[in-house]
Amino acid sequence: MQHWDRIEAFVEVVRQESFAGAARRLGVSSSHVSRLVARLETQLGTQLLYRTTRQLNLTDAGSVYFDHCAQLFDGFREALQSISDYQRQPTGVLKATCATTFGERFIAPLVNDFLLRHPQLQVHLEFTNRRVDIINEGFDVAIRTGALPDSSLIARRLCARREYVVGSPAYFQRHARPHTLEELSAHNCLRGSADEWTFDTRGQHRHLRVHGNWRGNSGHAVLDAARKGLGLAQLPDYYVQADLDAGRLVPVLDGFACTHTAVWVLYPRHRHLSPKVRQFVDFLVAAMQAETPGTDRRIPGDAP
Repeated sequence: MQHWDRIEAFVEVVRQESFAGAARRLGVSSSHVSRLVARLETQLGTQLLYRTTRQLNLTDAGSVYFDHCAQLFDGFREALQSISDYQRQPTGVLKATCATTFGERFIAPLVNDFLLRHPQLQVHLEFTNRRVDIINEGFDVAIRTGALPDSSLIARRLCARREYVVGSPAYFQRHARPHTLEELSAHNCLRGSADEWTFDTRGQHRHLRVHGNWRGNSGHAVLDAARKGLGLAQLPDYYVQADLDAGRLVPVLDGFACTHTAVWVLYPRHRHLSPKVRQFVDFLVAAMQAETPGTDRRIPGDAP
């Protein structure tokens, strides 16, 4: 069993460069600190410090031991600081960004609920479908949909997300329903901001280039074109679920549906996460996954 008071005394002696300084730091006598360090050396069976009347120097063994122990006690202090942060009220400005449609429909109401709980907080929301550089543009959090690229950000899963390929009943009165991805080439594909649609085939993620006579950078505009029978569209569930339930749209190619994507809240990696970010992220996760909370996920690489 370790004697933590002995290790703490040793760490403080090295940091304060004297037994007297360590004693003042720890609120005990110099003789007590000296006894603790001596007992630690006896316990380890090695000398940690060279003592002279004028100075203290670390032995080789003492230097190695200090490096490990200093990190240990720094970790303890960070743990205590983290608990303190949890108990503090969030303050300042919370700057968040989110994809426009999903953000307006699902995230904004939750942000407003969070602000009602913490009226001392200021909130700045930016709804955009561009890929925001969170760190360089000064955002605290970002809510993103779909598959995540590699980054140094921390991500927590908010909810599942599924892509559907849909067409209207009127469209399928004029065109046969596709049963393979290759058959999409015979259909008018309503394109959004990308020329490729995503699918899962035999466990592999596949990007397929599609073609058509209609294109727009608004999901609602794509949805309206699909409802009116202009062609097929690939849209996430939160766009089309109501139309599917009402029969205004019909899903096809369900066997190739991309189901492994999700909605994530991302934030920069910091040793001390601010109360406003920590509490907001926890609030979002709890609100959107009350029964099956998401898990933290670190994504190695460079920040987008």
